[in-house]
Amino acid sequence: MKILEITNVDFSLRHFLLPLMRGLRARGHEVIGGCADGALLADVRAEGFRVEALPMARSFSPLAQGRALVALIRLIRRERPDIVHAHMPISGLLARLAARLCGVPCVAYTCHGFLFNQPGSRLRRGVSLVLEWCAGRITDRYFTVSSQEADDARRLHIHPAATAVGNGRDPAVFHPDAQARTRIRAELGVPDDAVVIIVVSRLVRHKGYPELLAAMAQVPGAMLWVVGERLASDHGQALDACFAEARRVLGGRLRCLGYRGDIPALLAAADIFTLPSHFEGLPMSVIEAMLSGLPVVATDISGPREQVVNGRTGLLVPAGEAAPLARSLTRLVRDGALRARMGAAGRTRALDRYDEARVIARTLDGLLPPPHRH
Repeated sequence: MKILEITNVDFSLRHFLLPLMRGLRARGHEVIGGCADGALLADVRAEGFRVEALPMARSFSPLAQGRALVALIRLIRRERPDIVHAHMPISGLLARLAARLCGVPCVAYTCHGFLFNQPGSRLRRGVSLVLEWCAGRITDRYFTVSSQEADDARRLHIHPAATAVGNGRDPAVFHPDAQARTRIRAELGVPDDAVVIIVVSRLVRHKGYPELLAAMAQVPGAMLWVVGERLASDHGQALDACFAEARRVLGGRLRCLGYRGDIPALLAAADIFTLPSHFEGLPMSVIEAMLSGLPVVATDISGPREQVVNGRTGLLVPAGEAAPLARSLTRLVRDGALRARMGAAGRTRALDRYDEARVIARTLDGLLPPPHRH
């Protein structure tokens, strides 16, 4: 079969969809990606995948979304796929609408987080819920990455057969690595006995950076490595002022490493992972950290609360508050044995629940029709 995998930006396609595209190709199907153009698509194309650049926009501009819808219709009419598999809220809505208008035999969607579960005005959340409900009427196969969102989809009558497929990463890539730890720390000039807290995410407000940077002022001695960058399509307040103040307070304890291609090695070189987000789907970064044997300090929100067993594989804290985050980080900074126990328990849990091969197989089994038996 021919399958179109549609998302919003190159970051999403490279980091979230590429393993699924590999799985589809391994089962003998033709798979084409589609999203806004960007530098990260070079990695995908280097593996032999065709990716069509689309004028996707992460905004509510009717004009911009109209252009994207027209481009999607043209692409679908030209390619005549058997399945359109859409991802992310806005691109997912447009791709499903275009697929249905073009008569695609199977329209599928994977929800990576509902907009109506995110902080915002009641009007915005209400409109988001209505749009999700309408889009559910034209969706044949409906997946979510978290169990809570599958429950939400069924409870709110968005889709009666919503199925949680999860997220996963490759344990052969993400794992404890003493050699990588030594090498990365030498490159960054960090002593082996320094306690390093790491966060890996886009540099946007809802990832909890103001609270994290404020909390670090109360965490004795530890370093913070911030890995990631702000995407050109990201919205909301810039964090320049927050980081400028944090540099003044924390000095050399704060390292902003930018976008990196060696996340497995960086995680192996750290001691504690944190992600104090305000909302998430089922964050890949938490899975990567767990597989790397790190204890996780995350917020008690949908997604992370499924991943982190509070008190056993990490610690959960309220979203938007610096003081509880500081206390939990300090507890782990001061107790190496606790870090080791939680990290080992987290890796065991991740191997059981978040192995990429099993997650991809589960997704493919739900997405693809069963083979004909003769």
